[in-house]
Amino acid sequence: MHLLYFDPGLGAMIVQAIVAAIAGVVLFSKNLMHKIKVFFGISKPVEDDVFDDIDVKDSDVDNTK
Repeated sequence: MHLLYFDPGLGAMIVQAIVAAIAGVVLFSKNLMHKIKVFFGISKPVEDDVFDDIDVKDSDVDNTK
């Protein structure tokens, strides 16, 4: 007869692996569904370009040198 012993560290590791797997599946499927919706034209593509809001002139860069 074989008895298995799971210490609390192993139990926590198993729970963490399960939670991480579920979170990964949810985030991957959300991104995939958005790409499919954009492909079929159901939703618009998100254009989050942070650098569009920054207005840097060449003269500002040259004056700092």
